[in-house]
Amino acid sequence: MKRVSEIRRAGASGPVVDRVVLDADDRQRRRIVLTSDEGTKLLLDFPSPVTLHDGDALVLDDGSLIAVAGRAEPLIEVSAKTPLDLVRLAWHIGNRHTDIQFVAQAFRIRHDHVLEEMVRGLGGVIKAIEASFDPEPAAPHSHPHA
Repeated sequence: MKRVSEIRRAGASGPVVDRVVLDADDRQRRRIVLTSDEGTKLLLDFPSPVTLHDGDALVLDDGSLIAVAGRAEPLIEVSAKTPLDLVRLAWHIGNRHTDIQFVAQAFRIRHDHVLEEMVRGLGGVIKAIEASFDPEPAAPHSHPHA
């Protein structure tokens, strides 16, 4: 099994020899065994969790690079009539501690019929899509959720 020694962020150059396709959850790990498109087993094992993004590269012990690609997931793209309405919708989503990805004049969340109804009820426009999901990193917080 090959070991991942470091992460190169998207845009770094070098010869890519293979690829792993991962959903958003599998791109936020401390330790995981991955299987590349070519069937190579890779061990990612870091002291603390890392977040991989679509376009990053895994550097193996021998210096070769494995491209990271985001797996398409069922998502909801939310837009609104005005920027203020969009901010209000994003606040409601954030208040539910839901992962969110901001894109030009919209945001994306995982498919969830309850949140879909809430967004529609607040005047949001919903479009079902399949795309790589790259949510904002969670902000640390310490208040209780009783």
